[in-house]
Amino acid sequence: MSKPRTLFQKIWDEHVVVHEAGAPAVLYIDLHLVHEVTSPQAFQGLRDRGLKVRRPERTMATMDHSIPTTDRALPILDPIAAKQVEQLRINCREFGVPLADMGMEDQGIVHVIGPELGLTQPGFTVVCGDSHTSTHGAFGALAFGIGTTEVEHVLATQCLLQDRPRTCEVRFEGAAPDGVVAKDLILALIARIGIGGGTGHVLEYAGEAIRALTMEGRMTLCNMSIEGGARAGMVAPDDTTFEYLAGRPKAPQGAAWDSAVERWRKLPSDAGAVFDRTETVDAAGLEPMITWGTNPGMGVGVTQPAPEPNGNPGIRKALDYMQIEGGKPLLGRPIDVVFVGSCTNSRISDLRLAAGVLRGRKVAPGVRMMVVPGSEKIKVQAEAEGLPEIFKAAGAEWREAGCSMCIAMNGDQLTPGQYCVSTSNRNFEGRQGKGGRTFLASPLTAAASAVEGAVTDARRYL
Repeated sequence: MSKPRTLFQKIWDEHVVVHEAGAPAVLYIDLHLVHEVTSPQAFQGLRDRGLKVRRPERTMATMDHSIPTTDRALPILDPIAAKQVEQLRINCREFGVPLADMGMEDQGIVHVIGPELGLTQPGFTVVCGDSHTSTHGAFGALAFGIGTTEVEHVLATQCLLQDRPRTCEVRFEGAAPDGVVAKDLILALIARIGIGGGTGHVLEYAGEAIRALTMEGRMTLCNMSIEGGARAGMVAPDDTTFEYLAGRPKAPQGAAWDSAVERWRKLPSDAGAVFDRTETVDAAGLEPMITWGTNPGMGVGVTQPAPEPNGNPGIRKALDYMQIEGGKPLLGRPIDVVFVGSCTNSRISDLRLAAGVLRGRKVAPGVRMMVVPGSEKIKVQAEAEGLPEIFKAAGAEWREAGCSMCIAMNGDQLTPGQYCVSTSNRNFEGRQGKGGRTFLASPLTAAASAVEGAVTDARRYL
């Protein structure tokens, strides 16, 4: 009988082309996702060397980072962003790479449209020149971000040099309480292990609270694995996975679908498979989470106080930047902006959560709220469900699909000193605008805080 293997081990073993002792493995890549920011130099490298894209049908490009989320009929004002967008069009035409351009029905954030189109599938290796590629691990795929030189390598060879990471099982035991959603689970984990706690590991999420998540919740969870230092995050595929993928444009169809599902059912970790590490989190004991500092590991339960510095210079520096007093809760702290969007929380279920809180209510005076769908398809679906009317009636802005304020692009940014409750994934100094101060939270917490005009426990709105 063969030795029990983890989900990661099965995918890794199946994709190693060659692995010589003392050298990285050559890993075959099933899906390569491309956007306008990290690809120009890679395509130019192909030109300089007279190379073609090895498997253009295994590559998909989209516009997301540099595009405006305002009226698309208007020109892009940022000259660098405009050049990146036009260059991606040129590169995709020249090298035969499919492109979801602005105005096309498939356009959206790269980590939203991959699953949405059925491109992301269980057992795949998935890469992109973007750190939050870990999102796709929600499907039982091995997915991770790569650098621009690696983007060029994958375009040219459909392979990548990789050292084999270690494995860590993360078990969320018990059922998550009402008001605690996927974003709270991952923020709680990162607060516990720190931003370097997963370094060198692939995290496999398991347990009752994980099985209860929708695919969109699992994507949120895996998306932020990178914020805990991990190489990737994964959830074993199950019926929830298959129901999500069934009928999507790029998913297998007919007899090929039946064959694929039979193959995918063999992917989950075997009984007795050994992980290098295990972390266990009591999901039943969690409350909604919010960050207080300047990295995603600086998080607490929404009713809990920010920590005292106690001589820790890192905590002191973060508190000083955020202008927060240690030892006191964030509840009731006034805010200026609320952002619902990003590859972490811009899917239809996220928008529904926010709309559920805002229905029949108003955004507090003086607070700006932006709601940015993750893709054109999500925008159309939200409009069919009447969600934009709820947002606009409450006083929030309804935007076009893109990365937007997550990376402070095209004027979607904070001004110095502003406080923002954001559903994005990073709260670094200046991430959402120079001098801006970001609290990371779930769509529920964000919407409730918009109504109150201050950091709020959303459970009172359930």
